[in-house]
Amino acid sequence: MELRVLRYFLTLAREESISRAAEALYITQPTLSRQLSDLEAELGVQLFTRGKRKITLTEEGVLLRRRAEEMTELADKTERELRARTERLAGVVSVGAAETYASELLVRAIDSFRKKYPDVTFQLDAGIADHVKERIDAGLLDLGLLIEPGDIAKYDFLRLGVEDRCGILMNASAPLAEREYVTVQDLAGLPVVGPAREGVRQFYRNALGEAFDRLNFIASFNLVNNAAWFARLGTGYVFTIEGTLRHFGTPDLVFRPFRPELHQSTFLVWKKYQPLSRAVQAFIEEMAMLVRHDNA
Repeated sequence: MELRVLRYFLTLAREESISRAAEALYITQPTLSRQLSDLEAELGVQLFTRGKRKITLTEEGVLLRRRAEEMTELADKTERELRARTERLAGVVSVGAAETYASELLVRAIDSFRKKYPDVTFQLDAGIADHVKERIDAGLLDLGLLIEPGDIAKYDFLRLGVEDRCGILMNASAPLAEREYVTVQDLAGLPVVGPAREGVRQFYRNALGEAFDRLNFIASFNLVNNAAWFARLGTGYVFTIEGTLRHFGTPDLVFRPFRPELHQSTFLVWKKYQPLSRAVQAFIEEMAMLVRHDNA
């Protein structure tokens, strides 16, 4: 088995489509199909079940995926170690980041990393999870800082150990601002501004119960920057996480957490089965080291 063909196999396992996999690999569909058919013939097993809409792995295919991941990871690690002896680390690391407390961890990691590797620079792209994932999938971003629920199963990831409390952003003069926390019942009948993403709405629905769907939603948002004006003008109560308050730390706004407390975890994610540049791999290791230090 050639490593090149194993990478073809892993890409198809990820994309679940010959056309998308061929596009990601910059080869033709017939070439990819032939290479994978030769691999099945070489191993004497069927690796894929070819359906009308997508291609799925057989049991043998799942086993090969695990082994192929190990082999390609070892090959990539060996290559990085050999290059590190002769090459100076340089390049650009692009990161898509949500609005979260973990942004502080990201910047701290960038600072410590650049002290070691001053020839590496960073490009930051703020956005919601869907935007970040789309750009990672398209190869436009190396890494993503995502908040659950983020559907991260298709990515490799590092759990950052950072949790944001969920709650409500409101005007400091609002009646609920006098409380230490809010409940979903406190919001009944009030003008509420909620998340537009269905995955996030389902997260709140599961946590807060049916009362969530009975709230008086007057607007929805993807990024809280614009939605914060509802709170600033006293015209709405905005669902958000505590980390975003750092962007709006003005006396006219306050954040009140939910009771019982509700948290969202944060992850650093990157594309599976995709060779990473030395700079990106080294930065992931820097983040992991910082996370271990903070959690020690």
